Amino acid sequence: MRPVAELVSADLRGVFSDIDDTLTHNGVVDLEAYTALLRARAAGLRVVLVTGRPAGWAEVLASLWPVDAAIAENGGIAYLKRKGRLERIYFAPGEPADDARRLAAVSDEILRTFSFARRSDDCTLRITDLAFDIGEHQQLPTIEIAAITAKCRELGARTLVSSVHAHAFFHAADKAQMSARVANVLWGDSPSEVAEHYAFVGDSPNDQAAFAFFNASIGVANVARYAADLRPPPRYITPSPNGHGFAEAIEAILASPSRT
Repeated sequence: MRPVAELVSADLRGVFSDIDDTLTHNGVVDLEAYTALLRARAAGLRVVLVTGRPAGWAEVLASLWPVDAAIAENGGIAYLKRKGRLERIYFAPGEPADDARRLAAVSDEILRTFSFARRSDDCTLRITDLAFDIGEHQQLPTIEIAAITAKCRELGARTLVSSVHAHAFFHAADKAQMSARVANVLWGDSPSEVAEHYAFVGDSPNDQAAFAFFNASIGVANVARYAADLRPPPRYITPSPNGHGFAEAIEAILASPSRT
């Protein structure tokens, strides 16, 4: 990973960003991170949040924050601002009613099997996935996280792990694919244009697909704890962790020769 100060953007049009431990520290958005979002918007950059958090969070964030859209549940669903209104899109076609029933069965089995398993506090706001708390209100060791995700896969679900949650889902989305779709719907950009002309900022394994997809992939400093497991890791890394690191990423983008 190269220092983010070495970033030379190729006419970047916008930024896609994770939330937990990328904009936040100890669960709270850093002032520097929110200020950086405002600076990015004022400079003409498009901004999209991309999180493993639930649809309910994304609907509020897309409505109230200075962003163009919010992607939730690791790409399963997104809320877009278009023509003054909020529009919801799913990665998979149609309403995910069948997935909800299958996810409920997975949840019941995980909770029966593992005494340490606990559903995330935000599960009631989820539509396309299921999340277990591994680092938000309890800190599970790696072996217990692996046991939960292995059992989910045994039950037919796909899995992703973030800094706070272990996710189970049945759709085929990821953060990169839904980012490309959102950019196409909002601005008509092709996947190759999104990869070349947008940056992504993140910090954990559920950002893996985006780190691989975006040419300007940036990890805030706390991504280093997962570096050995990321294939590939982000191309750039900030000096500081969390929201301070996000602010450094925005500063590097705005200072790039192509924008000055």
